[in-house]
Amino acid sequence: MFTETTNANERPFPSMPEVKLPEIPERRFVITEYGAVGDGVTMNTDAIAAAIEACASAGGGKVIIPAGLWLTGPIRLKSRINLHAEKGALVVFSKNPEDYPLMRSHWEGRESVRATPPILGEGLEHVAITGEGVFDGSGDAWRPVKDWKMTEGQWKALVSSGGVVDPETNIWWPDEGAMKGACAVAALDANPAAKLDDYAPYRTFLRPVLVSLRECRYVLLEGPTFQNSPGWNLHPWACEHVTVRRVSVRNPWYSQNGDGLDLESCRYALIEDCVFDVGDDAICMKSGKDEEGRRFGKPVEYVTVRGCTVYHGHGGFVIGSEMSGGARNIIVEDCSFIGTDVGLRFKSTRGRGGVVENIVIRGIRMKDIAGAAISFNMYYGLEEEDSAPVPVTEETPSFRGIRMEDIYCIGAKQAVELKGLPEMPIRDIECRRMAIAADSGVQCTYGSDIRFSDVAIAPKAGAAWTVQHSSGVVLSRCRGEGGAGRLLQEPDGTASRVVVED
Repeated sequence: MFTETTNANERPFPSMPEVKLPEIPERRFVITEYGAVGDGVTMNTDAIAAAIEACASAGGGKVIIPAGLWLTGPIRLKSRINLHAEKGALVVFSKNPEDYPLMRSHWEGRESVRATPPILGEGLEHVAITGEGVFDGSGDAWRPVKDWKMTEGQWKALVSSGGVVDPETNIWWPDEGAMKGACAVAALDANPAAKLDDYAPYRTFLRPVLVSLRECRYVLLEGPTFQNSPGWNLHPWACEHVTVRRVSVRNPWYSQNGDGLDLESCRYALIEDCVFDVGDDAICMKSGKDEEGRRFGKPVEYVTVRGCTVYHGHGGFVIGSEMSGGARNIIVEDCSFIGTDVGLRFKSTRGRGGVVENIVIRGIRMKDIAGAAISFNMYYGLEEEDSAPVPVTEETPSFRGIRMEDIYCIGAKQAVELKGLPEMPIRDIECRRMAIAADSGVQCTYGSDIRFSDVAIAPKAGAAWTVQHSSGVVLSRCRGEGGAGRLLQEPDGTASRVVVED
């Protein structure tokens, strides 16, 4: 059984607890003994469910998926179950939306109606998914595709395969219900009398995450490949003691909402030695959206991320933008981001509220970053940025107490973007021992108490540091003149207490 504990060394937070693994008996239940056939044609939903039920009735154990091509509908997990896909096992989930009943769930930080996830666990204790097999969510049957994300030949092939194209947006949808889903579902959500059946015509729009674990304790995901998800790939929500290690998470780069891991309102988690190559944010911390997220009030906290590699993704490590319940006591260390849109990404906007604090990031290597190596953006999702301050309320997001050290990047559009709100600057940020080569340097706008120590910035153009509407910015033993031949630029006289130390 799993009885060891996981714990990082040199934790900067004294209260950082051990992340406990599930305790699961060693009994074995092979799905072929319950009628499963691995020929890629036979539907194995009932056989897998029978094996899980027998295992749970016996007090728990390991449900074995042997080598083979296993077609199935949704798999519902139970407590003290280890779903183990052996090497050579390829589990392919049905492309028929009718196989996925509608249910009440959460999506993008809010309670919502969704199709049942291919792998679902609710209110469980001691649960695991392990092995060297592959779980394929058949997401191509669910996801919309934007024409500009494909070559001309790929687009023609996609359109000729079926589905419909919205002539106004030139977005391909798998069916008419999916294309009309946004407006129709919004109207249903606003109707207190709406029932689950009312959402049925728009089922394909309500695409699920691949793995949904809701309010579970003692969770382990170790070894498998999770790929081709309809929505997000891995989504633990309001869970405790979550370990994700040595998994591979894959989605096409163009996959809409194709996140890798969204750890939402969870506490006590270890993400270790994983590989991500996805279509949206890769390793993401969330805690609900706007008033609903603040009311639920569960931060994502006590999390360690280490030894992970991210290839494509909108962000390598991300906090937000749904962070209304807060995020705190998080360590990210010894990770590599190669070819992501942004490296370290912090995002929010007015209306979210929530506090992000006590974050330590160290030992990060980055290469070929399309945007900023490090980005703090408090205007996420807004077409225009309003620089006029507004009153500070519970809807005002706050990012503070963040330490970053030993971070190196070669090739980025921008080195660092620090973009706070005029009424709530990003504050108490410390950057130590960093070297970043980028097209442009550090842009700090609406920041307070920002310290750079032993940092080298090499921009192709402009000053290494540009500071506006900020106070208490210190550059200690920093280097970088850039194309403009200047270490520091204060273009409009709005910065105060900017100090350069040798």
